[in-house]
Amino acid sequence: MKRVAAMLLAGLTCAVMGQSTPIALVNARIIPIDGPEIERGYVIMHEGKLRAVGQGDLLPEMYGGPNPSDPRQVIDCEGKVLMPGLVDTHSHIGGFGGADGSGPIQPGVRIRDSLNVRSSGFKRALSGGLTTLNVMPGSGHLSSGQTAYLKLRYGGDVATIDDITIWNEDGSPAGGLKMANGTNSQRSDGGAFPGTRGRSAFLVREKFIKAQEYQRKIADANGDESKLPDRDLDLETLVEVLEGKRVVHHHTH
Repeated sequence: MKRVAAMLLAGLTCAVMGQSTPIALVNARIIPIDGPEIERGYVIMHEGKLRAVGQGDLLPEMYGGPNPSDPRQVIDCEGKVLMPGLVDTHSHIGGFGGADGSGPIQPGVRIRDSLNVRSSGFKRALSGGLTTLNVMPGSGHLSSGQTAYLKLRYGGDVATIDDITIWNEDGSPAGGLKMANGTNSQRSDGGAFPGTRGRSAFLVREKFIKAQEYQRKIADANGDESKLPDRDLDLETLVEVLEGKRVVHHHTH
């Protein structure tokens, strides 16, 4: 089986983030996913982005064009396969300890605050071709918290979780909300966690009704800070769900 150089070039793209000269990967079998396979094709990268994909030996003149005689700019990928990086929509890597056990519904908890950007799990995922992750807390809660959308890089310039975070247009970290039902979130100890499916549904319904009331109070305040309700991070997150700004990732069985 041919060795996959999982392009997104996972490692290669990350290694050349910010490089000032273009780099060409040539003589590769390319699987672009959204089109037919390309035999003996090329990929050109510049400043950490893919700039061109094509077939043949004649490279386009882009950004001055790679220097064919410079092995740092033209990499022979004979016998290798290049393909877009993989997206993992349900990931639990990053060195965190799972979800907090103090209560069954915790939408205000952010998994990104628990992640270790230097976790070897990120490096292994990247080397295996994964480049985009939806990292989330576990399924032992009705809502265990906010997920984190990450674009993997690994190296000396990655110091904090912010360096691999995907950001929304408003500057907030992108992510969804992890929820679950069924047996995972049930406890038989008579504590805060539900012991039946019926109570599970009740607790979630109750919380979303409170979120609707919170949403209405904010709307009624019409920007008047003196009329705004006290800030509630749990309800604030659920309002984002109600308004379609945050996607729910629901583990259900």
